[in-house]
Amino acid sequence: MLSREKKKKIIKKAALHEKDTGSAAVQVSILTERINRLSAHLTKNKKDKHSRRGLLKMVVRRRKLLDYLKHTNEEAYAKITAGLKLKNK
Repeated sequence: MLSREKKKKIIKKAALHEKDTGSAAVQVSILTERINRLSAHLTKNKKDKHSRRGLLKMVVRRRKLLDYLKHTNEEAYAKITAGLKLKNK
């Protein structure tokens, strides 16, 4: 779970305008942070199958958002993948 302060910092970095909290870029940034935290948890707890399933669901949701972003706004897609150090598909 992300703290409010951490989430606000992530939103501030990825937001397109001042009141942007739900654009695809912001959602991808938040999901990436949650995925990174859960991946670290799973390296310590290898038998936690329920969390692994949640991780896979988050990865799929992030991939769908990135695909949408790539089709609608390629500039934003390139910026967000470079900023989060994700592979371009």
